Amino acid sequence: MEGLGELVEMFKNCFPFSFLFFIPIFIIISPVSPVNAAHEFAIYRMQQFDRYDMKVGSKMSLINMEARPLDAKMVTRRCIIARLKEVTGARYQDLHLQLVEQELLGTEDSSVPVYFAWETPEILNIYQSVIAGSGDDAATAVEDGTEWVAGKALTDFQISNIQGHLSGYGIEEQLPTIAIVTHYDAFGIAPSLSTGADSNGSGVIAILELARLFSKLYTNSRTHAKFNLVFLLSGAGKFNYLGSKKWIEDSLDNIESTLLSDIAYVLCLDSIGRDNMLHLHVSKPPKEDSSAYEFLQHLEKVIQTFYPDVGFKMVHKKINLADEILAWEHERYSMKRLPAFTLSHLDSHKALDRSTILDTRSRVDETVLVRNIRIVAETLARHDVQGELVSAWLDHLTSTPRAAQLLPRDASLLTTLEETMARYLKDVKRSTVKTDKRDPEFLFYDGAEYKMNAFNVKPAVFDLFLAVAIGGYLTAIYFLVQNFHVLLALFIKITRPVKATKVN
Repeated sequence: MEGLGELVEMFKNCFPFSFLFFIPIFIIISPVSPVNAAHEFAIYRMQQFDRYDMKVGSKMSLINMEARPLDAKMVTRRCIIARLKEVTGARYQDLHLQLVEQELLGTEDSSVPVYFAWETPEILNIYQSVIAGSGDDAATAVEDGTEWVAGKALTDFQISNIQGHLSGYGIEEQLPTIAIVTHYDAFGIAPSLSTGADSNGSGVIAILELARLFSKLYTNSRTHAKFNLVFLLSGAGKFNYLGSKKWIEDSLDNIESTLLSDIAYVLCLDSIGRDNMLHLHVSKPPKEDSSAYEFLQHLEKVIQTFYPDVGFKMVHKKINLADEILAWEHERYSMKRLPAFTLSHLDSHKALDRSTILDTRSRVDETVLVRNIRIVAETLARHDVQGELVSAWLDHLTSTPRAAQLLPRDASLLTTLEETMARYLKDVKRSTVKTDKRDPEFLFYDGAEYKMNAFNVKPAVFDLFLAVAIGGYLTAIYFLVQNFHVLLALFIKITRPVKATKVN
């Protein structure tokens, strides 16, 4: 009894600090593992940018709230978790995911943050937990682990163009020039998920392969054509072809340059990695006896002779000057009265495949891409295309996202493209352009990928009752320790044996 009294006296003098001694013990013997109750995974924020006077996308906000399924009755101050196949159901009038992307990005910006994540077994377990605990007895809390409240505007963001050329046989200044143009960026609902395998990774691969092939032809006097070739990888193609616009303006401002006046035609490549159909989109049909008309005739002949299974059609669409957003990249050049056209397997600029996160590596048919590059190459000059290089470039371009806001001037991908073009072309250079700060055509925001934490918790009502219970428990323990001497004396008095009294 004396040892017990000393132990109680020790805890009494240092209470409540002594209570911390029991906390690790409570955690160890707890039936719920803290490790299994917490999860961390990557999330990808929805697009956010300004287009002229309209703000598009989702503002980033701090997420620290309970998770609920899409059909929950109470969604105020809750984080809604849903699978994409649920979002594309009846709630959106049976729309396809690609159309949902267009619907979300077609409206003005929202203060509601929207994030995406890959469906992994871990996230699927979290989702199932949210579905099972959507009542009042359980919940899952999520937080994005960031202190940012809104995306920071990238006012000094620079867009890069990469260009190079091959001089034709003869006096360069007196020869016509053919420009082959393609934009290298991709677009989708989430920048960090936009790899753009077909749109427009296929165009980038095509222009690199054409540069390699023509560099060989132009080193032999027998195959050295009497026209100059200009190759341009333009930036921000998904943002109204801003790279091509700035490249044209720079060429016009350069007094010494006669590039635009000597151009025979501009061939733009956009989405040529699928299907057995090719479309040549033009703003104005080429005139007979022109270089552009000659290219059209050669293209039709090559397809009919060597690839009879491939369909071909010329699509005429006038430029709508009332629209701020152009349909195809060749329209940038047609507006300057340059013969230009776009080759694509898509029959319309409104095709959903041009701007979706579903445009992944698996969506591109390598054999079709090789065939289409060969068609273009044979139309200009017959030679072979290496399928191994096409496959390697396709793997490389789809290994990382290529959204415009994720490709600053020092991006490693741009360096790789520039070095590759420098192997085959002359005077390869990279030029950067910035939008006007006073009246920018586009304004990007940072913050595309973050980490989110999910915790298995009880509802807020349970936390309230638990807090009251813990407070009452600690109060009882406190009074018990403070008055333990009274309880001990009473216990000793009760348990003390009664002495027997002798009666004479």
